[in-house]
Amino acid sequence: MTHKDVPPHEPGVVHRDNPRIDAADEAAIQAQLKRRPRGIDSVGHRCPCGNPDVVTTEPRLPDGTPFPTTFYLTCPRAASRIGTLEGSHVMKEMEERLATDEELAAAYRSAHERYLALRAEVGERAGLDVPEIDGISAGGMPDRVKCLHVLAGQSLAMGRGVNPLGDEVLDALGEWWASGPCVERPDSTDH
Repeated sequence: MTHKDVPPHEPGVVHRDNPRIDAADEAAIQAQLKRRPRGIDSVGHRCPCGNPDVVTTEPRLPDGTPFPTTFYLTCPRAASRIGTLEGSHVMKEMEERLATDEELAAAYRSAHERYLALRAEVGERAGLDVPEIDGISAGGMPDRVKCLHVLAGQSLAMGRGVNPLGDEVLDALGEWWASGPCVERPDSTDH
């Protein structure tokens, strides 16, 4: 199976010794982040413009640092809009709803569990054991709301319906890709 055979909405299986992430994706991610990407497992989601907008990362970075953020948002436009949203106190409102809405709290806890399960799969594929972050997902899950970037990243990578608060973030963002790609994607046929 080549990289192009992996549906863009599903995490693929890519790490240092697997060439399924192509040079064009890696270059686009580097341009988005303005630094060399670290610990990429796969493209977790692809923006409608064609560039990656979420990468799935290994639970331990190459320098040995534990890294609980499995779904890392790379698109600077989406990240900027989410930063603006975070400044509007929406996280506090979401957290208050978690404390009073049992159905929402249960769905958010389920998102946390799915996050942990996927991270365990990524770690296993990469041969990584990271006990320092056992039981810890990201974004404040399962009881708090600390980072909307993580919640949106999970909704993009795992699909709508997995994280209800991530879905709300995506709804609030609008079409961040509408003005075209955030970075130019070099042509590549490498897989």
